[in-house]
Amino acid sequence: MKKYINVAFKNAGKTLKVSVAALMMLTVTVSCTEKELLEPTPITSLSDLQAFATPDRILAQVYGLYGSAKSGQLFGGRYLIYNEIRGENWLNVTSNGVTGLQTWNHTNNSSSNEPTNMWNAAYLAVNRANLFIEGLDKNPNVVDATTTSQYKAEARFLRALIYFSLVNTYAQPFNKDAGASLGVPLRLKGEVGSGNNNLKRSTVAEVYAQILDDLNFAEQNLPASYSSALLNTTRAHKNSAIALKTRIYLQMSRWSDVVTEANKIVSTTSPFKASTGVANALQANIASVFAAPYTTVESIFSFPMGDNDLPGTQNGLHSYYVPVTGIGDYSLNPAGVVGNPAFTATDARRINFIKNDIAGDGGRIRLLKFPTGPVHKDFVPVIRYSEVLLNLAEAKARLAGTAVDASALSLLNAVRSRSTTAYAAADIATGTALVSAILTERNIEFLGEGFRSIDLQRNLLALPAKPTVAAIPTTSPAYIWPIPQTEINVNKDCLPNP
Repeated sequence: MKKYINVAFKNAGKTLKVSVAALMMLTVTVSCTEKELLEPTPITSLSDLQAFATPDRILAQVYGLYGSAKSGQLFGGRYLIYNEIRGENWLNVTSNGVTGLQTWNHTNNSSSNEPTNMWNAAYLAVNRANLFIEGLDKNPNVVDATTTSQYKAEARFLRALIYFSLVNTYAQPFNKDAGASLGVPLRLKGEVGSGNNNLKRSTVAEVYAQILDDLNFAEQNLPASYSSALLNTTRAHKNSAIALKTRIYLQMSRWSDVVTEANKIVSTTSPFKASTGVANALQANIASVFAAPYTTVESIFSFPMGDNDLPGTQNGLHSYYVPVTGIGDYSLNPAGVVGNPAFTATDARRINFIKNDIAGDGGRIRLLKFPTGPVHKDFVPVIRYSEVLLNLAEAKARLAGTAVDASALSLLNAVRSRSTTAYAAADIATGTALVSAILTERNIEFLGEGFRSIDLQRNLLALPAKPTVAAIPTTSPAYIWPIPQTEINVNKDCLPNP
């Protein structure tokens, strides 16, 4: 049976279009030039026998993998949104049932669209990565060995990122029981039919082990950098894999491993920056990180968007946060982090991104980090250098116990002092206070970027109450998302969540 993989690219001024059918239609468009990566061409069809026939066609498929991961149902918008609105920082404005309402009020069930659509998008992207890796193995002489290893590394980086999104949404936190709980089905082979539908859920620990295996391979085989700032932002490189590993180890409370990884790309003293590969570092002005062209060295990895490559008006970050006609589904909760005294009136992040005087919006507090619209064209930030610094700060602070680790405090201050000076060092007199300050800083720094519920759950904290919505304790079935009924129907070995 022929299988098809969707790709598209241009070469030497001539458009070569590839469409490949598989178990599920893999509808992603790509382009080999930097501009066309943002604005891909339409696709027609070419069989899998030819999809790996030339280096250009293989590169087109690499870009297609990124396109799958940035689906509007996944990293194009909704995955970040869902992890935001499950927390306490947001109020639902529109009561629109198709824009995260059930996620915000914790009423999703196994038949709900939100968990079903994200699951499908995630496994579609995983299957594309698996098929691509296998296609490279079957066609070993089209590109050289080093390039083959790089392409596999990019596929495995994306697979790791997607499995992280799955295991932290549909399974119990690793820290609940050191990963002994049921995770998600760990599919590592490409599927072109329904013969292998049945697959048990791996444990959370097993999923994390695979994620780390993928990232270790990626670190070893990804390039140190690319030829332009755009590619250094939108394609995975060595620093991308290392930075993502700091997130994974933080999630597992493996503090020493966080330090080991972060030290590869963080200098020992301020100003902190990466000394190898891409010269990743903080920007002096936080506003520049979220302004076109979105390619500062603070952005370790982002998904790009362009006029012809959008996640959709009910998927993109802008449409959820910014009050334009018919959208702007979520405003900031005055009792959330914007009401925290640590988020001062003179903080550059408040001055640049928080507004409550938008005409016709009733004084609601809005986040303007993603300002371009009405359709979302902002790049989606996935990993920023400020995260690596705060990951390292927290790990060092945790390792120090009751003492205040000076280097952890310096890392924290590097992030917050570029936006505010309205704090006193004397406020942090214990190790516990330092950890608390770091967690507060994360809540401010990454507001709207999809971190909040992940941080709450890794610390085994309840999902806080919001107006009209009760808190969700760690023991509640609603603390994690249900396994979609569509998966249970076709995968007889997949157990539902209790």
